[in-house]
Amino acid sequence: MAHLGSTFVVLLSSTLALGGFVATAPPAAAARTVSVAQRLLDDAGCDAGTVDGAFGTRTKAAVIKFQAANWLAQTGSLDSGTWTKLEAAKKVRCDRRPVPASGSGKRIVVSRTQNYVWLVRADGTVRWQGGIIDNPRVFSARTYRSGSDCGRPAHVRWNTDYSRTLWLEHYTRIQTGLCGVGFHRVPEYKSSGSQIHPDWYLGTNLKESHGCIRVSGRTATEIWDFTQSSVPVVFKP
Repeated sequence: MAHLGSTFVVLLSSTLALGGFVATAPPAAAARTVSVAQRLLDDAGCDAGTVDGAFGTRTKAAVIKFQAANWLAQTGSLDSGTWTKLEAAKKVRCDRRPVPASGSGKRIVVSRTQNYVWLVRADGTVRWQGGIIDNPRVFSARTYRSGSDCGRPAHVRWNTDYSRTLWLEHYTRIQTGLCGVGFHRVPEYKSSGSQIHPDWYLGTNLKESHGCIRVSGRTATEIWDFTQSSVPVVFKP
């Protein structure tokens, strides 16, 4: 203590000795900045890209994927509910999600709410999973099958769109009676080989397909291999 006249000034620090115990001021909570959110999103497998503190389209896409995986409103904004879930010890990752109730046996499960697909083995384990871009007006919530339709083959290694300007790689057909819908890699321009949009849009509602279900190149090949014999394709709301 320092004595100033009749006044004693107690010099305080962040650590106080109290009856042999040491009380330390708790660390300040991490600030809710875009950079912090980007790190948390990347840690959760949501692919926010470079941690640069800028809230661009890629970060927004990562937020939507996280919101979809954790059944939050897909606003694409870092609202308080999203922050609370991001900071929580227990949360669902963007790239590893539980399969929705969808029956049993070998099957493909598509959730349009989550913008996501699972390839489920006969024993219930997941062979592969990943984000999608679809058109919610095309498929109703019911079970279809993979396979040839309208006399067209079940698989086409290099399918093409109606304009004949895009490749639809590893095309796997779904039997709907519409004849021309299925899973395929994000379309690639024939002229350049580049995709019409990057993979980080997959798993969001920021794009919409013409009718098919767009997936990554790896997911397209996994679906192709998984459907060498016809399997149920279960569409969930």
